[in-house]
Amino acid sequence: MNLFSLIRSDIAAKSRWLYQSASPGAVLKTLFTDGTAAMLFYRLMQASRQWRLVPLTLLFNKMNVWFCGCVIGRGAAFGPELVLIHSNGVVINTAARGGRGIKIEHQTTIGAEKGRAPTLGDNIFVGAGAKIVGGVNIGNNVKIGANAVVVTDIPDGATAVGVPARCTGDNP
Repeated sequence: MNLFSLIRSDIAAKSRWLYQSASPGAVLKTLFTDGTAAMLFYRLMQASRQWRLVPLTLLFNKMNVWFCGCVIGRGAAFGPELVLIHSNGVVINTAARGGRGIKIEHQTTIGAEKGRAPTLGDNIFVGAGAKIVGGVNIGNNVKIGANAVVVTDIPDGATAVGVPARCTGDNP
């Protein structure tokens, strides 16, 4: 996907999350919500990195920190429909990987441990204050509860809660 398609998919996904619609009015409101600027800075940083425009990559990275309170490593890679619901306090390691449709609340960490970073599948929700640490694999269609600390793999379709996180009884 090109840069504009990624940005469009991210904003439409956030609009559907917030307002259950991607109508022009809902998208316009979404552009002025918390977290949207951080999503834009992230995509611009990734495009600059891909085009080997190092000064711009660094600038967009720092703009995310300064203006949005969000630290996303320059090498972090996420697919389309990335949604930062609130960006304040989000920290994502440069080696983190994620698929399509990832939604991240505020004060979350997706961090490395001993040089290994998490890999997230598609359609993931990460609740406020959650921590995903180390070389864990998060399956598709997973919900990670608020303040959960994930240090082991989570299978497809699971809901993970607690410290350390465990899958709830009604999921695999």
